Amino acid sequence: MSRVIVVTSGKGGVGKTTSSAAIATGLALKGHKTVVVDFDIGLRNLDLIMGCERRVVFDFVNLINGESNLSQTLIKDKRVEGLYILPASQTRDKDALTKEGVGKIIDQLKAEFDYIICDSPAGIEMGALMALYYADEAIVTTNPEVSSVRDSDRILGILQSKSLRAEKGLEPVKEHLLITRYNPQRVNEGEMLGVEDINDILALKLLGVIPESESVLKASNLGQPVILDTNSDAGKAYSDAIDRLLGNEVELRFLNVEKKGLLKRIFGT
Repeated sequence: MSRVIVVTSGKGGVGKTTSSAAIATGLALKGHKTVVVDFDIGLRNLDLIMGCERRVVFDFVNLINGESNLSQTLIKDKRVEGLYILPASQTRDKDALTKEGVGKIIDQLKAEFDYIICDSPAGIEMGALMALYYADEAIVTTNPEVSSVRDSDRILGILQSKSLRAEKGLEPVKEHLLITRYNPQRVNEGEMLGVEDINDILALKLLGVIPESESVLKASNLGQPVILDTNSDAGKAYSDAIDRLLGNEVELRFLNVEKKGLLKRIFGT
């Protein structure tokens, strides 16, 4: 049975698209046929992070309007078997998305894919509401700062009141918490909220903690999901998050300041 998962947040710039790309890639690497859908109509960044921007011919709005079919619009990832991208339109506005149109496409995708990852734009405007409306699960993404956590709390209220599941009185959207750009040194110095602080505010099951890492920016610039960088802490943390999403018990890493060994203290490497 297909699972529709929205990656969402209240605040922009917290790493939703980076996380959507990593999560979709990680699920495909585990053998699950997965599509990641860009709901950020008018901006469109997912194709850049997935490294397929030059292969976009048709987009989500073309598909909704019947100007293309699913096989024409989906882009097959060249690196990972079973991974597909549905790009957003750069030239339309967010009102091009309707519940009926999005629902029709979600139904088509459910017939073909194990996982449908919806990359939501920031905030609570139309694109974000459409991204979460049909969700079975939500990955609420936040940075360890007060404004980001507060805005994530607003999104939880919308998930609980404006999703299709809420409207029909079905089992609620299953919610997960993903903390990105976490720096334990700055937490210790009081510059960031700690994991326990964030949990106290949002009270969600913790899916993962992604450490602040230059490898994220490097991967984005290269057009590849950071989870493919298996030597980076961020890549390892996303891989752990995938295991938890699939129901496995995996211990959290990267929560504490790394203790430097003698050579590191002497040479600083």
